[in-house]
Amino acid sequence: MESETERVVKLLEKTAHMTPDERETYLANFLYFPPGTSNEQVIKTYTKWAPTYVETLSAGGYTGYLLGADEVTSRVPEDQRHSLRVLDVAAGTGSVGLELSNRGFKLIDALEPNEEMMKHLETTGVYKKKYLEFLGDGAKSVPSDAYDVLICTGAMVEGHIPAKGIEDMIRVTKPGGLIIIAMNKRFLHEVEEYKGLEHYMESLEKKSYWTKVEVKTVQKYFSDCEGIIFTYRVL
Repeated sequence: MESETERVVKLLEKTAHMTPDERETYLANFLYFPPGTSNEQVIKTYTKWAPTYVETLSAGGYTGYLLGADEVTSRVPEDQRHSLRVLDVAAGTGSVGLELSNRGFKLIDALEPNEEMMKHLETTGVYKKKYLEFLGDGAKSVPSDAYDVLICTGAMVEGHIPAKGIEDMIRVTKPGGLIIIAMNKRFLHEVEEYKGLEHYMESLEKKSYWTKVEVKTVQKYFSDCEGIIFTYRVL
């Protein structure tokens, strides 16, 4: 089994070409959320990180929230945006919501499990309802068949949303609604939970839970790391 020291050395080698800010942000994700990270540990980390979260990601070259918002915008005609209900999953401090609001979406709700992050999110003024909970354990307070669009960016990280959380996403999205998931492509190979993620998504398609619209690789999701955006339509 790989030791913590060996893991850090490998991470430093991978980030040697990055700027100091990019390296700090990249390492934060891996060092804050090592293999086996629990939901409780995630909450504690974000409680401490919340005050500087946006600045850290911005300085590190993270663009996932922009790419996710771009994907939503490209798939919803402008004249429909004001009337569609959107759920921003693992909404963090509200960067995705702000982007969507600026692009004409007005009925945006947030699901975010950390109270400190939620406090920052509320200052954006763009969210109607806020659900303080994790996805993947039933998302109990979120109603079924409620949303036209579900967007999840940067939340498929160690200890965050388990693969089974996708079933919650499907449950709360209306038939015919879109689910858009943007994540660091490397996590499909580096995070144990997500090594079978694509196969799991395909198995849900075979069960007629949803159907694939598009899966595409995007550049510079974070620094020079590729991202991957999954777009599915609920059946």
